[in-house]
Amino acid sequence: MKTLAPAEVGRIAKVVLDQVGTVVVGKRDSLELVLAGILAGGHVLLEDLPGLGKTLTARSFAQALGISFRRLQFTPDLLPADVTGSFLYDQRNHEFTFRAGPVFTNLLLADEINRTPPKTQSALLEAMQERQVSVEGATYRLDSPFHVLATANPIEYEGTYPLPEAQLDRFLLRVSFGYPEADEEWDVLRRRMARRQEEANLEAVVDSETLLAMQNALEEVMVEDSIGRYIVSLTAATRVHPHVLVGASPRGSLALLLLARASAALSGRDYVVPEDVKAVAVPALAHRISLRPEMWLKRIDPRSVVGEVLAETPAPASGALPTYDGRRG
Repeated sequence: MKTLAPAEVGRIAKVVLDQVGTVVVGKRDSLELVLAGILAGGHVLLEDLPGLGKTLTARSFAQALGISFRRLQFTPDLLPADVTGSFLYDQRNHEFTFRAGPVFTNLLLADEINRTPPKTQSALLEAMQERQVSVEGATYRLDSPFHVLATANPIEYEGTYPLPEAQLDRFLLRVSFGYPEADEEWDVLRRRMARRQEEANLEAVVDSETLLAMQNALEEVMVEDSIGRYIVSLTAATRVHPHVLVGASPRGSLALLLLARASAALSGRDYVVPEDVKAVAVPALAHRISLRPEMWLKRIDPRSVVGEVLAETPAPASGALPTYDGRRG
């Protein structure tokens, strides 16, 4: 497998973002978070109102990254076999053969994941966490890279099955796009008229092998000890905040670490600075905390809680080498 330096990852990532940005207009910060989640090897929850580009974002990244893409519309009658695949009887050979489901792809768009029952959600959960699926006692590995971009509508709850905390925790980060500015929205209309067709097709910038090399390059991004302790302090602070019932688990600390490394690589650096951690803290932690019931009545947002934690936790200012660095001595 080819190897890349973090600086090269940053250069390639910029080209990928520029390519996707020709279709998804004016959402550079959100697109960087999605790409950071992919580079960090995780899954991304896109939670926003309908029509704000969630599906378009997933398809555009798949095209720009040169990886296979499948979309699965989650509905109340969707069965686990519709996700993972099933055994079918072959009358010619008189035996059962496995027909792979849509989860066997590089990038799966799980559209409106909260509209399908928990049993089907759990089938996707195994694929997300274990990178494998189990069907009729047989286990099938999923090829790398494998990423799930799931969408959810935050305001429609009728006929939905809210994701439990255990499944929300499997998403490396949660991203929202929000409404575009007036000039950005006009730019969307102008580009639609210019291409004279509904679908926007992007040229591939990289391929799956290069994407894996970019992901492996993140292991070369150094994290100094004080920044590692800063990450732990941020996560621990969510557990003692007066508005929080259940704070972020150590998986939240790991998510911060991975995303901070990805953020550094996107900037072309081979070391993490506190600003990298701050940039990803809200999308990495806000969906991992449960507020006290009375906070919902006061319309307290988990993102504001993480913002308070960021403001109250002092950031380090150390330039020492990390203790785990094999180059010390």
